[in-house]
Amino acid sequence: MRTMFASLPRGRGVFRGASGWWVAFVLGGITGLSVAADSGLQLSGGGSPPELFFACDGPTGELNVLFSQPGVIPDLLALNAGVALDVPDLTAERAQLVHRLNDAGIAVIAWLALPKEQGYYLNASNAPQAAMHFADFEKWSAANGLRWRAVGLDIEPNIQEFGALKQGSKGRLLETLAARYFDMERVRRAKIAYSGLIREVQAHGYRVQTYQFPFIADERAVRSTLLERITGVLDLKSDQEVLMVYTSFNHQLDSALISAYGPDAQAIAVGSTIGSDSDPHFVPLNWDEFSRDLKVANHFSHTIGVYNLQGCVRQGFLSRLKTANWNESVIIPAESVRKAVQLRARVQRAIWIGSHLVHFVVVILITLTLTIVFLRKRRQLRREAVQPGG
Repeated sequence: MRTMFASLPRGRGVFRGASGWWVAFVLGGITGLSVAADSGLQLSGGGSPPELFFACDGPTGELNVLFSQPGVIPDLLALNAGVALDVPDLTAERAQLVHRLNDAGIAVIAWLALPKEQGYYLNASNAPQAAMHFADFEKWSAANGLRWRAVGLDIEPNIQEFGALKQGSKGRLLETLAARYFDMERVRRAKIAYSGLIREVQAHGYRVQTYQFPFIADERAVRSTLLERITGVLDLKSDQEVLMVYTSFNHQLDSALISAYGPDAQAIAVGSTIGSDSDPHFVPLNWDEFSRDLKVANHFSHTIGVYNLQGCVRQGFLSRLKTANWNESVIIPAESVRKAVQLRARVQRAIWIGSHLVHFVVVILITLTLTIVFLRKRRQLRREAVQPGG
């Protein structure tokens, strides 16, 4: 939740481009949407306020300070909003923080993250560690009398692999990715393990959320497992899948990115409301962008996640949400809509090509071989034709 590619179905037509009429065809059939090539996409208000849950992570001491700020807990209660709290460390201090939220009447979702040395995010590399962590989590929760609304599984690539890339170990990383391209069993085993974990979590009485990059919807559209094999993300079935559609990664796309992925989403998470200390170019959403994203997401899903609570508190968003007009219509510029549709087309095209890369190579090799055989045969025939007595 902290961050954000068989043949193509003809109905989606992602290779046709993003002309105004095609955007109208793709999005115009959704209730409440009005598309015009010149004026953009008009989306009617969702009506009732959404069910919000705010993700929060970080050291327990910092989170205690966050929830001690005047207005934070009262604002959450006024919004009837919950909190998704990451639990990589199962300490007494973390339990006290959960108790504080339980006692205040704040619904808390257990964001089941692993310790950083185990990868933090859940993926094909750490299924056994995830199962052990949940077992420890359940014992810790029972021992401390903690109450949880649900358990969330954050499905993202292993951050240690990205660390290796930043440290210059590109050759080793490329070798790993190349090996995974052909390793179908790794994903199959991991999906079996995580499906078992989801059933185990449900058996303890918890609803299960899975937090996914939106590209997982594109992978399904082209019936591929390329992303699963290469990155380790897993297409899992749970009680509720939340697509993390963060427009802060590309402000130019506006809320069009949410409208593009909304029809494929059971629930949507928007963000990010907080910047990055390591990347000064990563600009958080401002109020206008954030409120528009929420209204667009509310059109497709009554449940909306927000990353993250710290950023919302810092920018004063909680108090402003209490007076938000959820009936207000939103108009997304036509250019943003076209760019969002084009993005999905490029992503799906890349996944499809990557999935069939071996077939392309085989076809090219066969074609080259046949061409060489043909040229050699023709050269042989010419030589025989010019020989005396031929």
